[in-house]
Amino acid sequence: MDTSSTKPVIAVTMGDPTGVGPEIIAKALIRPEVNAVCRPLVLGDMETLERGIKIVGAQLRIETMGTGVPPEATTPGVLYLRPLSDLSPADREFAKPTTAGGEAMFRYITEAAHLCLSGDVGGMATAPINKEAMNRAGHKYPGHTELLAELTGTRDFVMMLAGDRLRVTLVTIHEALADVPRLVTHDKVLSTIRITHRDLHRYFRANPRIAVLALNPHCGEGGMFGTEDDRIIKPAVEAARAEGIDASGPLSADTLFHFAVQGDYDAVVCMYHDQGLIPLKLLHFDDGVNVTLGLPIIRTSVDHGTAYNLAGKGTASERSMVAAILMAAEMAKQRTETYGNAT
Repeated sequence: MDTSSTKPVIAVTMGDPTGVGPEIIAKALIRPEVNAVCRPLVLGDMETLERGIKIVGAQLRIETMGTGVPPEATTPGVLYLRPLSDLSPADREFAKPTTAGGEAMFRYITEAAHLCLSGDVGGMATAPINKEAMNRAGHKYPGHTELLAELTGTRDFVMMLAGDRLRVTLVTIHEALADVPRLVTHDKVLSTIRITHRDLHRYFRANPRIAVLALNPHCGEGGMFGTEDDRIIKPAVEAARAEGIDASGPLSADTLFHFAVQGDYDAVVCMYHDQGLIPLKLLHFDDGVNVTLGLPIIRTSVDHGTAYNLAGKGTASERSMVAAILMAAEMAKQRTETYGNAT
């Protein structure tokens, strides 16, 4: 059987031209495991990527594609690029993001989303962006997720951080810790459980086992340390279970992760950012992947920022970029096998 015809196309957005995105993309695309499972199509800037290739010493040549997608039989050592910007040297200066660069980042993301929605590509994997530069260009979004939610008409979405040993999803994301208790509502917890269940079932494992964490130490200790766990989280878990979702909780965060890493659960629903990301990054600092659940498209991302301190040095690790592309490809393959609708 010719397996090349089953390889999905994954759109890879270049991200901030002044950060490490171009370098880690170049490093990732020479990895044989990446090209074995998908056909990457980079959306970015020609000269910026050429510089990134040179910096890391990758044996790659760029083949531009104004339209279409990489062929089923891709050529080893070729980076397939859809050039969407023509940045000046000033807009490519390391660690100095510009308005023009912010506009370019926006263009890469929106094109990737449109390609996903049209079915021309199976999914998208994103390199890191500079949100301030994108905002200066007139695109005022907190990040990728909110922009993609608008582009796809998605109201409810969930951030999942994932590695081989642990997956966590978040009820609240970038919020002040003092605001978290009022933001952890019954509807928000239940929605997060539902989306986590639905997309893990769709892309990762049938009937996933989901652990739901308590907000307070020791699940509130009968109300001594807070009442949110009994008043809000427990009823939300019970409602999810009544819908047939294999959810357990609320469970104490100080012990639960031990069992999750042992394989007792397929995902952990966490109440706030650091509750989930501290254990995740302890295990998957270099190879963690950010996945946006709830979208009608597949979107994965590196789990790190623009790393300006490393830009231009060729030393930034490509492991998270590799993992993001591989996960997008695996999700697209799973969707094809289940629904037959991925490129």
